[in-house]
Parts: sequence; C-alpha cells; structure tokens
Amino acid sequence: MTIGVGGSTIEIELNKLSNMTTDVIAISEAEFRDRINKAQQLMREQGVCALYLDAGTNLHYFTGLKWYKSERMVGAILTAEGELEFIAPHFEEGSLRENMLIQGNYNGRHEDESPYELFANILTRKGFTQGKVAIDESAAFFVFDGLRKAAPAFEYSNGADISAPCRQIKSPAEIALMQRAKDMTIEVHKAAARILHPGISTIEVTNFINDAHKRVGASGSSFCIVLFGLATSFPHGVKDPQTLQENDWVLIDTGCLLHGYNSDITRTYAYGKATDEQRVAWQVEKDAQAAGFAAAKLGSACGNVDDGARTVIAQNGYGPIYELPGLPHRTGHGCGLDIHEWPYLLRGNQTKLETGMVFSNEPMLVIPGKFGIRLEDHFYMGKQGPVWFTEPSHSIDDPFGLEA
Repeated sequence: MTIGVGGSTIEIELNKLSNMTTDVIAISEAEFRDRINKAQQLMREQGVCALYLDAGTNLHYFTGLKWYKSERMVGAILTAEGELEFIAPHFEEGSLRENMLIQGNYNGRHEDESPYELFANILTRKGFTQGKVAIDESAAFFVFDGLRKAAPAFEYSNGADISAPCRQIKSPAEIALMQRAKDMTIEVHKAAARILHPGISTIEVTNFINDAHKRVGASGSSFCIVLFGLATSFPHGVKDPQTLQENDWVLIDTGCLLHGYNSDITRTYAYGKATDEQRVAWQVEKDAQAAGFAAAKLGSACGNVDDGARTVIAQNGYGPIYELPGLPHRTGHGCGLDIHEWPYLLRGNQTKLETGMVFSNEPMLVIPGKFGIRLEDHFYMGKQGPVWFTEPSHSIDDPFGLEA
C-alpha cells in the first residue's frame, strides 16, 4: 500500500484537524489605498480618465468590497484623481456600506432607473465628457454594452491593462495569506488520502474535503476534483462519480479560500499497487514539474517555464507540444483572488518573471484511455528566484514524504 494512503476513517481524520487561521492577518486598509494609488498612476500614464470596477475580484482587490455579480449592475468608478464613486441599487445601500472598507460616494438607483445613465451622469459630474474609459475585463457584455450606449462620446479600453499589472505582483501580505491557505490544503490532502478505502465514492471524498477545509478555517466551500481510475485521464473530470477499487489510480485536485485568496494543490498516487507504466509516467511528471521550477528565473519569460517542463516530457517519448499522450495544456497559471489569473506559464508568453508573481506548476501528463498524472504545487518569485509554497510530492510510494 502507498505510504499515507488508506487506513483511517472520515470521523477520525476530521477530529484530528483544527483551525489554522487564528493568527492570520487580513489585508490592511493602507494596502488597499496603495493599490488604488498604483492604479491611478497607471491610469494617468495610459491616458485613462476613469476605470469601471465590476462586482467581483477586481472590485474586491481595489476597494475591499466583496460583492457578487448579478443582473443588477454593482461596481465602482475609479478616476485618475479623486475618490471612489460606487454604483448600486438604492435598496442595497445599507448592505454595501456595511461591507465597504474604502469609503466613497454612494450613487444609488431605483429599479426603474438606468445604471448606465447614472454612470454617464457621474462622469459628467466629475468633469469628464470625453476621453478614455477602461472597463473591468470581467464585466458581463450587457454591462459594457449599456455603458458605451449611455456614454458614446468616450473611447473604451480593456481594464486589464490596469488591473493585471497591479494584481499580478503580490505583496508580502498576499503571499502570507496564500502560504497559509496552501498549508491548510496540504493537510486536507493528507487527511483525504488516509480515508480512502475500496467502495468509497468520489462524492464522499469531495464532501470530506469540503468539511475538512472548514475545520482548518477556510471560508466557503472547497474547490475540488476527485477522480479514480480511467477518469484521471480527463484533466477536469467526468460527469459521473466513481467508486474506488483495489489498486485504483487516484487524482485529487483541491483548494480553499482564505480572505479571498486561493490555494490549489493536486496529488496523484495509487491506492494499492501502481503498474510499471504508472511508475515511469509518474516520475516523468515529477521531473517535468521540477524542470519548470528550475526554469523560473527572474527576468526570463513565463513561456520558458512551460518550455522547461514540456522538454522533459518530450525527451521521455511523450508529446511533442500538446499532442497526447503528453501535456495537453499550459504548465501553470497565476493565482490570487482568482484561482486562475495573470500571468500564465504558457508556451510563447513573453511576460517577464518578476518578484511577487505567484504561479501553479502542474504540467499534467495524460495517457488517453489509461490514466493521467497531475502533480500541482504553487511557487512565488522571491528576491532570489522561485520559492515553493508546498513541497512537491516526494515519490510514488511516499507521495507526502511521510517517511522521507
């Protein structure tokens, strides 16, 4: 039996877990104000007079306000100078003010009034009748369409030109939150491996992981993919649940949220005995992940990391490029308030690696019709180069390094 896999129960493992967040420090108001200042500086450099931040992670990142997207437009206008202007339904004012961290003018509208006309009127009140307006790249098309029709004199641009340069460089406080979130998830991974037994379903494991993340202090539900056997060859799963059998191949990809910041870790191992083919492929995957990490050098291109991992896979007879059996997708993604965000460890991406960037490293190896292997850990770019948040899988026989 693989070390650390099986031998326990759901009840025992849940009772062993405890809150890991009691000493966590949230992002300060001063840091939110620094983010706004940086955005405003970029706006002035790019000739942008106003940036619309839609409900979601951009609104959260710059203002501290957590709000959900819906058919009702909720957001904020950040101008190159001056304070924030919030736009939301009139009846939500109490709730929004209660959740605001950075204060600003509240511009409410009743249900029969247009939020887009309100947007245009705010710009006029601020002294803008023309110029460039950047729109949150995550805003729904109906929001953008309404804004440009209500204020047609403006030139509209992609807000990612401002949000991405800000968000892709993480502060020490952000990295600390992600470190703790990933520490929490790796403990949940170890516990999930121990509850496995023949007959357990992927649904039961998923429910356990969700409960376990709550036990260690995560906010909200877990992100979770649990796959057994052939289903592991599908990178993001299959529609039907599976039941574990002796000597099944197991892939678990999960993460949690801590003050809005994501963890995302994947482990692949055998419940019982791995085949010779699985052993060889598992080691290729581990070597590819290590090669990607080694290629992550400050000032070099993000695409070099993908090249490093993909080269190892090709040298072992898989691929080439995206062909199967092999690596069918990018090696990694940025991570922060969104589980997938800029920049991406993608072939040909010339974005330079900078201190503070955070990435997943997961060059999945897919063997169609048989199995898949994804070993995923995250790293950040420190002052001297890449630093792992969590130690990669130790070996196929001891994936969590319990006897290393």
